[in-house]
Amino acid sequence: MDTYLRFLYEFMSVFFDGIALIFSGIWKGIVQIFNFNEYLFVIRFYQEEFNLSEWVLVIVAILAMVLLLGGIVLITWFILKKYIRFRKTLVEQESMLEEIASLNKEVSQLVIEKEKILAMKVSQLGLRPGDEDTIVDNMNQGDQTDPNSDSEEEISDDNIRFSKLHMIDVAYKNYVVRDYHNTFTLEELVELFRNFAASKLKLYYTTDMIRLFISSLSATRLVILQGISGTGKTSLAYAWGKFIKNDAVIASVQPSWRDRTELFGYFNEFTKKFNETEVLKKMYEAGYNDDVYVTVLDEMNIARVEYYFAEMLSILEMPSRDEWIIELVPSVWENDPKHLEGGKLKIPPNMWYIGTINNDDSTFAVTDKVYDRAMPIDINDKGQVFEPIQTDAMNINSSYLEKLFQEAKAKNPISEEMSEKITLMDDYVIKHFRIAFGNRIVKQLGDFVATYVECGGTEVDGVDYFIARKILRKFEQLNLAYIRDEIDGFVQFLDQQFGKEHFTECKDYLLRLKKMV
Repeated sequence: MDTYLRFLYEFMSVFFDGIALIFSGIWKGIVQIFNFNEYLFVIRFYQEEFNLSEWVLVIVAILAMVLLLGGIVLITWFILKKYIRFRKTLVEQESMLEEIASLNKEVSQLVIEKEKILAMKVSQLGLRPGDEDTIVDNMNQGDQTDPNSDSEEEISDDNIRFSKLHMIDVAYKNYVVRDYHNTFTLEELVELFRNFAASKLKLYYTTDMIRLFISSLSATRLVILQGISGTGKTSLAYAWGKFIKNDAVIASVQPSWRDRTELFGYFNEFTKKFNETEVLKKMYEAGYNDDVYVTVLDEMNIARVEYYFAEMLSILEMPSRDEWIIELVPSVWENDPKHLEGGKLKIPPNMWYIGTINNDDSTFAVTDKVYDRAMPIDINDKGQVFEPIQTDAMNINSSYLEKLFQEAKAKNPISEEMSEKITLMDDYVIKHFRIAFGNRIVKQLGDFVATYVECGGTEVDGVDYFIARKILRKFEQLNLAYIRDEIDGFVQFLDQQFGKEHFTECKDYLLRLKKMV
């Protein structure tokens, strides 16, 4: 055994001696590099034989050697410094990861505690977590609704897929529709709204602008406010919601909107819940009462309107409001919302849709399909400040407002003389510009002008504005260079038929088109 141990010692010594030689060699090499005595010895040995020029070269060699040694030292220092910094970063990252893991653990514990608290609320109130404040938001008349009247009913959360709509059912269970006993006329409504916006919100609009807005509500369910940015398009819709004591729900359109799910929501097959939007929630709530509701599609043309709003455009064209129905889900659950019949929701007749449009390079052009079904209003000027009459907000029954619209349409039909002139103008436009308009626009024209007159305007001004925005707008689709020479003749025709002092909107629009060529 002793023999083997000696063998093993000598055998392994060969390997370890080699390693020792490597390190000792490196060390000896470093010592030799910085052996300044050796350099001096060499210089002294040859100094007697150097002439002047050779001494210059010696000095150059010495400087080169100094620079080389200094470079070696600097490189070694930078390598060590970089290694130390790298090592420090690794330590900090490891420390940060440990801290993040600790924080994640604390968050998980807090989430568990929150779920336990919400579970206690559910067991006490029969509500979905997160919906406790929905009752307050959805009650326009809190004194007539008891949000806790349903608290004793045990409804499994797993069987409720429309949580927000379910909460509205709970909030409005004992609700009684209120009659606000409105007595104003449409002309008075224009002044009331205008003075309210100025006195309470510091938003200033002309009487004619408010007149156009109210008249548009009578002509169609979709009103488009268009113009340059900063002129108060969204503010007008916002002010209307404040005036009627029922804030408008604002849907900020996103470039990614491509279908109706952006407006109403969708059924999540994974969670088995319907992801409701605020628009859907307000539409459902509107079905419970007779208030006026407004949905604002802010910057509606930042995505293609005919994509995400196509179904609504078709539904709102149905002659019977009983056909204003949209399918949300194909199946029926036992605890589906009260007003959701067969997975279908009836579009409330007391809701209007107001879209705002900015005309710039970042938006899409609105197609004829949309414009034909909507009433566009141009807002390109800021309202002038005036001294308003202090006016408070007021509740308005939708049925009363629509009654005023119907009475205005019956009272102020377009005169025969005006109808004949419109027919002549239609023939002229078809002949010279190859553009015509259908029965839908004719009906809207009658509804708009009748309400415009009842709001305090004149028939000729109402027809002028409507034709400029709904019919002449179609000229933009034509080759402007081709129709340029026809514009002057059309302006002369309008002067002959309606008078030089009238139809200023149409004439101004035509002249703007001519300048664009």
